[in-house]
Amino acid sequence: MSDKTATPRRPAAFPLPGPKPAAPVNKAGPGPEMPPPDPAAAPYGTPPEITARKAHKPRKPASIAEPALVRITPESEDPFLGPQFDEAALPPAPERLRRSGFSWRTLFLTALGLLLSLAFGLWVDGLLRDLFSRAGWLGWTGVALAGLAALSVLAILAREMAALVRLSSVARLQAEAADALTHTDSRKAREVTARLMGLLADRPQVAAGRKRVAAQEGEVIDGPDLLALAERELLGPLDAEARKLVTDAAKRVSIVTAVSPRALVDVGYVIFEASRLIRRIALLYGGRPGTLGFFRLARSAIAHLAVTGAMAASDSLVGQVLGHGLASRLSARLGEGVVNGLMTARIGIAAIETARPMPFTALKRPGIGDFLATLTLKTGEKSGAPDAAQP
Repeated sequence: MSDKTATPRRPAAFPLPGPKPAAPVNKAGPGPEMPPPDPAAAPYGTPPEITARKAHKPRKPASIAEPALVRITPESEDPFLGPQFDEAALPPAPERLRRSGFSWRTLFLTALGLLLSLAFGLWVDGLLRDLFSRAGWLGWTGVALAGLAALSVLAILAREMAALVRLSSVARLQAEAADALTHTDSRKAREVTARLMGLLADRPQVAAGRKRVAAQEGEVIDGPDLLALAERELLGPLDAEARKLVTDAAKRVSIVTAVSPRALVDVGYVIFEASRLIRRIALLYGGRPGTLGFFRLARSAIAHLAVTGAMAASDSLVGQVLGHGLASRLSARLGEGVVNGLMTARIGIAAIETARPMPFTALKRPGIGDFLATLTLKTGEKSGAPDAAQP
């Protein structure tokens, strides 16, 4: 049969318009009748767990269906809205054991100091008597020199006492600023701002900041906002310069450690650089410490390191170092230089927080991560040639 005379096949997947064809007759005889399809039954191919989930009716929560379970507590019985405890009725806190004023160490140091002073006085007296016995003009020359020495000692002591008073005023200003921020005291905030401007009056770096603070001081009402303005305008430029001082000192320590032949040289240079860094940071913030003031400031910085746990490598610092791949890219000497540089940076950060007249609130507190990338890059550039020559 040709293709033109063949009857086309009807597609079984699509219904055709027109009357429906009659159902086919079973010639073999009547068979069992099929039950009619259930409209609620799941379609063919549906998993049984989905069918069971649809057939199960959800249960209403009992906490919502039963109002008796919900009870609103009246305000009179609410413990959080009740009367506050009277602090006067509370039992007093146990007093801390006070140390007695007598101390054997203080007595020993006092007696030793007086004994050395008497010995020095007897030596000077004997020297002057010997000079007078030889010649009168020698004796009077010795008396004049002794007077000049005593006058110099008095001037040095006066300068050291003034430096200690200045450091105490800076520490007191820092404590008052923290107290004003905690209690949002506007009056104390204005006093702290005025004292801060007086402390930094001779700093040319903050001349423009002083003018802006003086112009906007009357417009700011809130105490913390005024302190934030003073911190940004007066201490912002000094913080940037202090960060530069810390970065430069850490770079110098890391480079010297990487190229020095002896460990004693490393230790000596680290102590020298850390001492100079502490003094320069104190001078930057208006402290101007003397010899005794420097020791006091250094002790405060070391105490700050001990409190914050900076004497040991923290987990974050170890993670940063390992993340940079220093163990695989740097030599042993270069690694020692990086570690010493990081320790110098930690000392500098502690000195900044100790010598700064205000705590860090509006500005970001410096961290060791701010100096790590610059320190490793600078150390690798300076000591790359000596390390490459080593076998």
